[in-house]
Amino acid sequence: MTNNNLLYQQSTIFYRSIGKGKKVMLLHGFAEDGAIWENQIDFLKNDFRLLIPDIPGSGQSELIQNGNIDIYAEVIRAILADDFEKEGNAGLEEVSIIGHSMGAYIALAFAEKYPQHLTKFGLFHSTAFADNKEKKLSRIKAIQFIKEHGSFAFLQTSIPGLFTETFAKEHTIVINELINQSKGFNPLSLIQYYEAMMKRPDRTEVLKQFQKSILFIIGEKDNIIPLQCSLEQCYFPAVSHIHILEKSAHMGMLEETDKSNEIVYNFLKLA
Repeated sequence: MTNNNLLYQQSTIFYRSIGKGKKVMLLHGFAEDGAIWENQIDFLKNDFRLLIPDIPGSGQSELIQNGNIDIYAEVIRAILADDFEKEGNAGLEEVSIIGHSMGAYIALAFAEKYPQHLTKFGLFHSTAFADNKEKKLSRIKAIQFIKEHGSFAFLQTSIPGLFTETFAKEHTIVINELINQSKGFNPLSLIQYYEAMMKRPDRTEVLKQFQKSILFIIGEKDNIIPLQCSLEQCYFPAVSHIHILEKSAHMGMLEETDKSNEIVYNFLKLA
């Protein structure tokens, strides 16, 4: 595993790289960092070249002033170019992207801007639909809470709700580790992410126009991206691969690790 840093708009962006073969990027979601993919990294690293960034403002990556989903997609492009150059090449080659939640919003923005550099991509508990009024109000309330009480108080209450009640009760160590890891999260990052998600456009047209394979991993008990909302978008792509995790809410990579690993691996191995 190699740790890498690059400078983007005067901010240091951190990503890890490991393995050889077809290039795959794993994009984490809101209030996470690249470590959320540890189980998938161990499973995939012998068959692919994995790139695992910390999105600007998360983990070891610095916050970008006025960052938004489109700017994060440009950061992804810069990471790909940086990795390609480190391998002794020039230009930009193709990559597959698996994005969790907000990470998939970034993948969709990348697909809209640079479809020629994208082999395939996957939405892991995510949606191409824009926020509706109810969702925006929920995010506004969350921003207000963060401003008043800080990021840790917010994440203490919100992280357990990402999982099914059964998983949360049976895996308190996992939940507590995630909460403890969030102690130092910059509240400005969380606020920027919420504002970025509220402002992002509907990108269902991206699903319709992309002619290669698109993966949908859906949590049957997901309260963040409800099942029905997820299913409605699966009919848009020319080639859809649809998988429902029956025992998962919004964190299938932890709730149903083995099944998630198999789904992602098989999708990435497709020609």
